[in-house]
This record gives sequence, structure tokens and C-alpha cells, in this order.
Amino acid sequence: MKQNLMKIAAIGFLAAGLGLGQTATTTPAAGARKGQGIRAVLQKRMMQSLNLTDAQKQQIKTIRQGARQTAQPVAQELKQNRQALAAAVQAGDSVKIQQLSTLIGQEQGQVLAIRSDAMSKVVAVLTPDQKAKMAAFRQKAQDLLGKRAGK
Repeated sequence: MKQNLMKIAAIGFLAAGLGLGQTATTTPAAGARKGQGIRAVLQKRMMQSLNLTDAQKQQIKTIRQGARQTAQPVAQELKQNRQALAAAVQAGDSVKIQQLSTLIGQEQGQVLAIRSDAMSKVVAVLTPDQKAKMAAFRQKAQDLLGKRAGK
């Protein structure tokens, strides 16, 4: 379950970062040394491989900004509830742990829904050729992330 959630999150991160529109000029290892994770580098490379037009880049940027604004309050609540959960664990409060775990799961679902909705809007901006390139790139990225996780 945890591994599946991590895979979904990885794909979500790749999808959410699709709109960056920046090109990667470093190798993944070099980017990681500069504070960028492998996912950020993969996002940049995917954007480069799609050869987006300036209009597409602007549309995607607008979509991502809207999704970020929508998700921000939920993400803030999620952060607070994770901190509260850690405190409940330390206190051994089983009832609070159950309540917060359920709430955190709902909030994670909300964030995932916001990101997925944004991704569907991004995909609508792409040409059929770009969609095919994105699907192939995402498959390669998923394979890479799966190998890194020991699968």
C-alpha cells in the first residue's frame, strides 16, 4: 500500500511539474547535487522533450498557478495535521491518532484530486504528438523510479 502510494505520488509530482517549461542543462546526478531531486530533473527534461510553444507554456503556467492556489490551504492543513499526528503518536493517544490519520488521508486525496484535475487540463493543451511523447517519457520515468525503489 505504501509503495503504491509512493508511486502515485511520484507520478503526481511528475504531472504537477509538467508546466514548468524549463529545460534541463544538467545530468540527474548533477541536478540532485544542487538541491534538485530526480523528479525535478525528470520534469524539466520532459518539458524539454515536449517542445512546447510559448502559448502552451503560458497556458500550463496559468493552470499550475491556479492548482497551486487551490491546493495551498489544503496543504497547510495537511502539514498542521501531520504535526498534530506526530504529537499524538508521542503522547500515545490512540483515538487522536485514528482521527488525524483519517483526516490526513482525506486531505491527501483532496490534494491528489486538485493535481489530477490540473494535469487533465495540461494534457488538453498538448497536441496528440506531445501526448504520445509525454506518455512514453512518463513510462520511462516510472520504470526509473521503480528501479530506484528496489523493484
